[in-house]
Amino acid sequence: MKEEMENNKELESNLNENQEEKNAGEQVTESEAAKEIDETTQLRNTIEELQKQNEMLKDQLLRKAADFENYKRRIENDIISITKFANEDLIEKLLPIIDDFERFLEHSKKEDTANNAFYKGVELIYSKLIKLLELQGLKKIDCIGQQFDVNYHDALLVVPSNDPAIAANTIIQEVEKGYILNDKIIRHAKVIVAGESSSIQNNNQEGGAD
Repeated sequence: MKEEMENNKELESNLNENQEEKNAGEQVTESEAAKEIDETTQLRNTIEELQKQNEMLKDQLLRKAADFENYKRRIENDIISITKFANEDLIEKLLPIIDDFERFLEHSKKEDTANNAFYKGVELIYSKLIKLLELQGLKKIDCIGQQFDVNYHDALLVVPSNDPAIAANTIIQEVEKGYILNDKIIRHAKVIVAGESSSIQNNNQEGGAD
């Protein structure tokens, strides 16, 4: 009997030890599970933070790329502008010389120039000079018969016209040619403009006198 009781105690002791070991194992498992959950949460937070940084860096890269494109476009436009107008100062200084050529040729037309070698030589030089300047982008401003435009013309005088076919503000004479260099006006044309007819002006004056 005594031996049986001792066996029971030993069995109970073993069961208690097994239960304690089982409980300890469960505690370890729960601890490991909690640790894994914590590590997973930390990894998720780290990934989210890295994604935010990646989006921010991508946005900064796109902004820098856009800024660089704008800068490159601005530099290209500046280079084109400099190239187009590099000779502007020189061409402006050549315009009075062109005027002298044209005055000489116009004046010489009053004489017999058919067999005048000197006139032909000057005319040839003038033509070559004009062609060279046209290749650089120089163009004459249209005047005679055009409506006066302050953007292109400089009116020296307004002359009353008795010709009903000529409307008011029509350019009837060009005193000095105007020029455009690559769409930029470098000299306005000096012109004489038709005003109202003298008969209309006289009628207006007589009506005002009454």
